[in-house]
Amino acid sequence: MKKEIVINSTANEHRIAILEDGKLAELFVETPGKERMVGDIHLGKVAKVMPGIRAAFIDIGLQQDAFLHFSDIGSSLSEYNALFEDDDDDDESHSPDSQQVAVPAGATESVTAPHPAPQRRQGPTNGDSGRFQRSDREVNIQKGQDILVQITKEPVGKKGVRVTSEISLPGRFLVLLPFDGKVGVSKKLNDFKEKRRLRRVVRPILPPGFGAIIRTVAEGKEDALIKQDLEELLRVWSNIEKTVKAEKPPVLVYKDMTTTSSVIRDLFGDRVERVAVDEKKLFKEIKAYVQWMSPDMLDRLEYYKGKEPIFDKYGVEKDIQNLMSKKVWLKSGGYIFIEKTEAMTVIDVNSGRYAAKKEQELNSLRTDLEASREITRQLRLRDIGGIIVIDFIDLEDEKNKKKVYDEVKKELKRDRAKATVLPMTEFGLMQITRQRIRQNVQMSFSDACPTCGGTGMVQSKTTTLNQIERWIKRFKSESREFRLQLSVNPNIAVYLTQGTISRMTKIMFKFFVKVKVVPDPALAMDEFKFFSLRQKKDITEQYRL
Repeated sequence: MKKEIVINSTANEHRIAILEDGKLAELFVETPGKERMVGDIHLGKVAKVMPGIRAAFIDIGLQQDAFLHFSDIGSSLSEYNALFEDDDDDDESHSPDSQQVAVPAGATESVTAPHPAPQRRQGPTNGDSGRFQRSDREVNIQKGQDILVQITKEPVGKKGVRVTSEISLPGRFLVLLPFDGKVGVSKKLNDFKEKRRLRRVVRPILPPGFGAIIRTVAEGKEDALIKQDLEELLRVWSNIEKTVKAEKPPVLVYKDMTTTSSVIRDLFGDRVERVAVDEKKLFKEIKAYVQWMSPDMLDRLEYYKGKEPIFDKYGVEKDIQNLMSKKVWLKSGGYIFIEKTEAMTVIDVNSGRYAAKKEQELNSLRTDLEASREITRQLRLRDIGGIIVIDFIDLEDEKNKKKVYDEVKKELKRDRAKATVLPMTEFGLMQITRQRIRQNVQMSFSDACPTCGGTGMVQSKTTTLNQIERWIKRFKSESREFRLQLSVNPNIAVYLTQGTISRMTKIMFKFFVKVKVVPDPALAMDEFKFFSLRQKKDITEQYRL
């Protein structure tokens, strides 16, 4: 599979496109107002402990408190606390057994590590502290406690960031795990001898109590490069320790790389044939980084000098325009319809023009298989996370249903985000859960409509009229005033005052009140304001339910 990275840079925006066989597979957008937060490390303070949901809320200086689930509190919390007390750190014990562990923040690979995963038990008993058991270690978290946390998920909608106390620092070849004694290797690295070599390189130079994950790109690299990467990560951690001891929470103690830099660090590997950049300064920065970390890959860097916009040249711009559309056409003539709701994303598969009368089962299968490939591509491209429900075209044969299920599973293997898929139900529905780390890509290109608030619908004029009438009725039941001024959206103003005997005139006669209607473009369709001419003030809220 041919893989390319294309970077378009302007004064206000960086766009990074990942192409697979010439088609857009992933898109990253970085703007000044929406900077990447995943990987940032904060010194925070526990604002609230919620035993009922087994979580705590951490004040890290953002508008909303960060969410810390008890399962994301590391077994080495006591060692982190030692940072605040200037005590010596206890070494983690090593186990010869190997099992899979979770991917740390900032890393993109699953690993195998010689350290058993800690077991957790429910245990907090009050609203001021949480206590639970991890193997033979009991951990307490209390309100007002200082805690070092790392962001693992960007804020989504009204939800704040999600954090973990299991800190990790990703580098080019390694991920440093402070206060964690395991040395893991990426699952994608299959050569047993190479795994053993890399472990032998890393273990002796790790400080006591520290661990590391060896990334796939480390395969075949010289010992000196790996040691250099580790030394740089240890230097960064040393600076973090100094900041933690000197500052008071909440404070940002470590800012991870920008989106552009992290994509080069994490994705620019042997499978990438070309990295094309259209901005000279950014090209020089990337070149300097690659020269330092992987000089053998310099020949794959390209400074794009063409007059045609780089995304037009590689056919990316058209795909980006389609990102805003709910309907995505398939080559066969069918299409998929993507609808995002608060709770989940729903995708409907339709045969469209591809609806031959003969061989209905075969035609449905072909459309479903093509839709499977396009849906998994759209999940990556739009970075859709959470619960996804797909309504495929009905299939009668169970073997055909399994073919669609297998196709979706196969295509999801390309996805770096963790995903779980369930077989198709008898109603033709397939359920997927996909790891959500950052906001949907569409959010980078759009803001919620100021009129409808992002719902796509506005309150009817009749409903607004009824609300105004009910307000006047409450007003007249408590007040003897009879002269008011009503400010509404211009469209509502026309609706209220049009006609020989207008709707507003009828209300005034009904309640014996005189109302002057004033158009106000700043008000939404469902908003109105009443002003008392006698009191010379806004009295809207006084008589609103």
